[in-house]
Amino acid sequence: MGKIGIYKVSLLLQMDDSILKNILTKIGEVNPKYDLDKQVYNVGDLIQFIDNPSEEVQLAAVKQNGLSIKYIQNPSERVQLVAVEEWGFSIRHIQNPSERVQLAAVKKLGSSIRFIENPSEEVQLAAVEKNPFSIKYIQNPTEKVKQLAQSKGY
Repeated sequence: MGKIGIYKVSLLLQMDDSILKNILTKIGEVNPKYDLDKQVYNVGDLIQFIDNPSEEVQLAAVKQNGLSIKYIQNPSERVQLVAVEEWGFSIRHIQNPSERVQLAAVKKLGSSIRFIENPSEEVQLAAVEKNPFSIKYIQNPTEKVKQLAQSKGY
C-alpha cells in the first residue's frame, strides 16, 4: 500500500464515513495510484465508499476480505461464493443465499451453518462433515445428520 500503510487505513476507517470518503476520493484524484477502485484490492472494506462498484471491484473486495460483502448491495452469486470461500461467516451478510452459496460456506467453515435459516439436509450434512460440532447450531437436524455427527465423535 505504499506510504499510507494498512494500519493507517484501518485508523481512517474509524472516521466519519462522509469525511473519510471525501479524503480518500481527493487522494485518488491527486494520485491515481491511490484511486479507491485500486485500493480495494488491498483493503476490501474500502468498497463501502465506492458508489455502484463493478463486479470486478466487488470481487476484489471480497477476495481481500470476505466480510466486505456487507457493504455490497445485491451481490451476484459469483461475488457471494467468493466471499464465503474467503470466510465462511460472510454468509451472515447475505440475504437469501442460494443452496450453492450455503454449501460453499459450510464446506469452508462448518459452524457458519448458524447463520443459515432452515438449511436443507444436504447443507446440514456438509456442515457436520466439515465439523461434527456444527450440529449444535442446527435447530432440527435430520436423523441422518445426527447419525453422521455421532459417527464423527460428537
